[in-house]
Amino acid sequence: MKVVIEFYRTRIADDAHAVIGREIVDAVDLDAAIEIARVLARTLNMPQWPDAVAIADADGATIYSSIVAAQADIDKGPTS
Repeated sequence: MKVVIEFYRTRIADDAHAVIGREIVDAVDLDAAIEIARVLARTLNMPQWPDAVAIADADGATIYSSIVAAQADIDKGPTS
């Protein structure tokens, strides 16, 4: 299945969301899409660390969203 993975930052004051990364990928199922998103959160070159991720299906319906802990292991910033 083709999914859109969006990474974004959230401003706590007003819950505004800014998309900082977007990838379209093919995944076998939702679990595979979530795993791809976890890898991309640590390796995708983005201007800032993402706070959260959302996965949407080909029709644009959100099928998964979560807080991202991409910065937990790495203190130097995004790679590649």
